[in-house]
Amino acid sequence: MYDLRRLRMLHELSLRGTLAAVAEALAYSPSTISQQLALLEREAGVTLFEPDGRGVRMTAHGRLLAAHAGRALELDEQARGELERLQPGAAPVRVAVMQTAAQAILAPALSIVAAAEPTLRVEVAEVPPEEGLFELSARRFDLVIAEQYPGSSREHRADLDRVVVGRDPIRLAVAPTDAAGGLTDLAGRAWVMEPRGTAARRWAVDQCRAAGFEPDVRFEVADLTAQVRLITTGHAVGLLPDLVWSGAAPTARLLDLPEASHRELFTAARRTTADRTGIRTVRAALKQAFAGR
Repeated sequence: MYDLRRLRMLHELSLRGTLAAVAEALAYSPSTISQQLALLEREAGVTLFEPDGRGVRMTAHGRLLAAHAGRALELDEQARGELERLQPGAAPVRVAVMQTAAQAILAPALSIVAAAEPTLRVEVAEVPPEEGLFELSARRFDLVIAEQYPGSSREHRADLDRVVVGRDPIRLAVAPTDAAGGLTDLAGRAWVMEPRGTAARRWAVDQCRAAGFEPDVRFEVADLTAQVRLITTGHAVGLLPDLVWSGAAPTARLLDLPEASHRELFTAARRTTADRTGIRTVRAALKQAFAGR
């Protein structure tokens, strides 16, 4: 009989690629991960790994067992979900939330959850959407709040269930005293944008290119609160979602884009756990909080 904990380590290795990454994700030391996977290899009776420089590479047997490990973990989650239906709140809901959602809708959503399911434990970490979606598949989280932008959709994975939370308008933001009339007036300005590789960055650059210029991105800042400060003090211009103001009056001057634009917020959960009572409760609360902001 295989140890489920060791099977999870193997599954994590197939996703993350290195023992160090698995150790960090599961909060073990690399030596512990190595020892446990060596025991799993003995249980399997076949070679699961082979040396690859200073690390290891999974063999064909290792990849096969990792695939079975993924299915075993899904069955474990299904069993836990059915038990939770008999005793709501028995398992916590681990949520990855992006910054603006954490600032604007998390607290009211948690109040809604507390009123509906007082015993339900909700654990939250602020994580960029790209990382959150990966960690959802790796089972670090049960639910992720993510975003997608017009003209670019995130990959629809068969193992993930997605539910739309709502639409968040995006506007051009400049300093309160800035006289700019629109996007085309900002061709020579300094811009603040999110780091390369993010959906927000790709979309913002595309808006500038559609307006006929390449943006001078002098500031790469993931923290939207810091972006707001750079914009309101006149050091940069940018594109900000309405949710960043968290219901307060904007401190920047906001201008509509040539074509009204919005990002779509959605929650994602693994299909094997999407029907868990706790996850459904948190999802409903997030949607209600967004609608009532």
